[in-house]
Amino acid sequence: MNKLSFPIAVLALVIAIGSFFYFQSTSKQVYVDVNKLLEGYKRTKVVRADFEEKAKTLNANVDSLMTDWQNELKTYEKERSKMTKKELELKQQLLSNKQQQINNYQQAIQKQIQDEDKKATQTVINDINDYVQEYGKEKGYDIIFGASGSGNIMYASDASDLTEIVLEGLNAEFEGKK
Repeated sequence: MNKLSFPIAVLALVIAIGSFFYFQSTSKQVYVDVNKLLEGYKRTKVVRADFEEKAKTLNANVDSLMTDWQNELKTYEKERSKMTKKELELKQQLLSNKQQQINNYQQAIQKQIQDEDKKATQTVINDINDYVQEYGKEKGYDIIFGASGSGNIMYASDASDLTEIVLEGLNAEFEGKK
């Protein structure tokens, strides 16, 4: 009987140690809520305000051109009865060309605004990713998942959520760079 209890005790010890390391390694998997980080990160607000100011300026240019064109059109409508057929055709062609140029310019501005928005968002995302990567290395995490509410993490315990801790550190780092 004694010969049997020693191997069982060793086996139990091995299982206990293995379980300890298994559960220890799974606790190194945590997540952050990406949407909350984007929302709560102070630089997001700064970058968004800069972007909105640029977009406002660009859209004001388009609005100004549209207003000028509409004024020209009103003037044309008023003076149309006094024009010859040749003048009417020429003015209509001119107004049509100008409208097309404004439409092309407006499309180019909208594309520029979209590109600026992507660039601004990517700058913030890069900051967050860099910070989370350094934080994970520093704290010894094996993996930090990014939850975005689209189903990539369906459940995780609250103890695995690092969002607030990361957000505080991210904002502190941003405040230090200002």
